[in-house]
Parts: sequence; structure tokens; C-alpha cells
Amino acid sequence: MKKRLFLAAGLALTCAGCLPPTQVSSPGDAGAHVPDAARAVLLAKAGAAGATDLVLSAGPGGGTIMNGRLSGRRFVLAVPANWTGEAVLFGQGYATPGSEPTVPDDPIAKDPGGGMLRHIYAKGLAVGIAAFDKSGIATESGAKNTLLLHDLVVKLDATRQYVAGGSMGGSIVMALIERYPDAFDGALSMCGVTEGWLPLIARLADMRAAYNVLTEGTPYALPGTKDVTRSALPTVPPAGDATPGDTFREQQKMKLLMPVFALFTAASGDPDGREAKIVSQLAAITGFAPDPAAIGAPLYTAALGMDDIVATMGGLPVGNVGKVYAPPQMTDAETEAFNRTIQRFAAAPQAIAYARRWHQATGHFRVPLVTVHQTLDSLVPFSQSEGLGRAVASAGNGERLAQYEVPATRFALPGGLEGYTHCGFSPDQNIAAFEAMRQWVVTGRRPGPEAVR
Repeated sequence: MKKRLFLAAGLALTCAGCLPPTQVSSPGDAGAHVPDAARAVLLAKAGAAGATDLVLSAGPGGGTIMNGRLSGRRFVLAVPANWTGEAVLFGQGYATPGSEPTVPDDPIAKDPGGGMLRHIYAKGLAVGIAAFDKSGIATESGAKNTLLLHDLVVKLDATRQYVAGGSMGGSIVMALIERYPDAFDGALSMCGVTEGWLPLIARLADMRAAYNVLTEGTPYALPGTKDVTRSALPTVPPAGDATPGDTFREQQKMKLLMPVFALFTAASGDPDGREAKIVSQLAAITGFAPDPAAIGAPLYTAALGMDDIVATMGGLPVGNVGKVYAPPQMTDAETEAFNRTIQRFAAAPQAIAYARRWHQATGHFRVPLVTVHQTLDSLVPFSQSEGLGRAVASAGNGERLAQYEVPATRFALPGGLEGYTHCGFSPDQNIAAFEAMRQWVVTGRRPGPEAVR
């Protein structure tokens, strides 16, 4: 096994005296410290590997948290004092366009993995996260920047690396293991966009287009632009507006959600009324659950993110020209009117090609892959897991895939409503999924059907 990152405190380095002193803070463990020689080794190796703007602080249990930049992009790496030589690189999820791409300063204290990263670190594995180049759809930069971090960790003497991610992070996982088949030893996706962007964006566009038709002239219509090929509302405060960006984006999201919540409140009061029919029709058309979160989350994602999708992919990657919609509970005349009224839009070939590159699953990868998905998810439907399964089966690669479905969870919404969560896993489920994947890699034994539940 290659030597560990943390060497003996007495090791002398030629360049140690030329490194400026680093202020060591201790956000995770007030008693922890980073030995000077070990810190010098870490800084020297990271600097030699091309990392810049390096700042080290003390992590829990005497470990080290490194913040820095690779090719100008931020990264964070938490290395425990008892490092096994293994590292887990984590792909972050989608952020509303207009927000600043970043990473948590301390991925252990602010665990974006729902308890999984703390567990991983406590087991002696390093944890790393690379920032995206942009917000919104960022599979391409997420994969490329994670690969830069992978190369850095290799130069810090890592012996084995895993990649994990949730939601859009699942798309990053798939892009990495399919496009860079030799980079990682194992992979994990939680609630991920594992089949690809094309079917998901098609559902988002259908949801918004159908909602516009079905709520036209009602109190439940969405604010802003009705053209589904554009964003309905801006995600950056206008000039002169002092509202913080994140606050502004949350306000825009709520402007889009409140009509949806009002629709569901009215539907619950009259199960046979017009509003209840709208809900059932939306669910039938799009495949999302008849649930306020499962209708609301796709709507605000499409309404706030479409400009970014078009800009990132070089056009709209999906179309509905020639598609015949058959909403339930409609007469033939109403169905004809719906299909005549719904906005029609065409896919751009270059956007389709981009979405396939970054990333539509091919099913071809060489490492153990574990995926976990809730049977009902408010934003990334369970069909993404099913679609990946079909692609892997078609590729004849089923021996490298273990998929788990777990029950849906719900959370409270305004107005006394409840909705399905997106990625609403328990810490135990997140940890079990990682351990199933890691043990598969270490032992060569595929995890059983009850490994995650």
C-alpha cells in the first residue's frame, strides 16, 4: 500500500521553511490540531499538484480540512488522521440558476450527504467536493471538476476512490463512470438523474405546458412568462434591488408555489370538483404524483431554470411536436381543444446531442454501481431508476448494478398541506447505501436485496 498522507511529525521537508504559517482553526473539534510537519507535507503535495489558494483547518479527531482551488474552481477535502487511503468524492445537487457555485467550507460539519459524509470520515476515509463552474444544469463542469479533484487526491497518495452523489449529483456520477471508466473503483447514486436529462426535462416541460392550459383564467395560473421555452421569472434581483440573491430566488420560488398550493387546498375541499380534476390530469399527463410537492417542484424548476437549460445545452433538448395528449376525464372535444391549445415546441439537434453527452446513460461502466431511489420522489421520478436499469440490461452489464427502492417520505407544506420529499432519505439509508457499495468493491461480493431499506 502506498504511504499515507499524514507522515511522522518529525519528517523534515526542504520546502517546509518556505511555506507561510497557516492559521489553524477547529470548527469540528475544539481540541484538534494539525501538526506542523504533517501540514507542511499536505501543503507541499497539494501545491505541487497544482492546487492554489490553500487554507487548512483542523477537522474532527485531529484530521485536516483543506480548502483551495483547482484551475480556479473551489474544492474542499477533509482527510481524517487515520486515513485508510480511500477517498469519496461527492457530486452536489442542482442549484437554482443565478446562485453562486460553491462548496461547504467544512463538509463534515455541514454534511451535504445527509449523514453519509460524517460516517465516511469517521471510518477513516477522505471526503472531497469540487465546485461547479455554474449553477443550474452543471453535469459537465461537475464531472470535469470532480475529475480534477480526483487527480489531486491521487497525488496525495490515495489508493482507492469512490464517487457518490444525489439528485443532479447522480448525473455527475453516471457521467464520470461512463465517460472516465478507469477513474473510480465504485459509485453510488441517491435519488439521482441516472437515466438522463432528456426524459426528465421532457416531463418538466410537459408539466408547465399542461399546467398553463389547465389553469388558464383561474386563480391558480402561474405568474410570469407563459412561454415554456423560457424561464417564467428572473432569478437575479434587478438593478437597484438590494434583496440578497438567495432570498430573492426563494421569493420567486414561492410566487410559483403559492398558486399550486391554492389549487391543492381547493381540490382537497371538493374531491369531485374542477381543481381535483386538474390535479389528476396533471399527474396523468406527466407521470408525477398528484401531490402538491410533486406538482410544485417540477413547475418551479422548469419555470426558474429553462433559460439556463437552453443556454447550457445550446437550445431546447426536448420537443412535443406531433405528440397527442390524452388527459383523463375529458370529452373528445375537450381533448381536441387541449391538444390544439397546448404550446408546441421543437427540440434542437445540438441540444439533444449535448444532453446525451452530459449525460444520458448508456449502461456501459466497469465498476460496481449502487443506486437508491424512493418509490415516489417529488422532483426526480422513480422512472429514472427504472430507465437506468433498462439501459444497463440492454448493455448486458447487470452484474455491475445493484438498485434499491425505498418507501417515500412526506413533509409539511404551507396551509396544512403535505408533500413528497425529494431525496428524503434517512441517515441510516444513506450510510447503508454507501457501505453496500464499498463492501462490494472491497470484497467483490454483490450486496443482497436487503442491504438498503
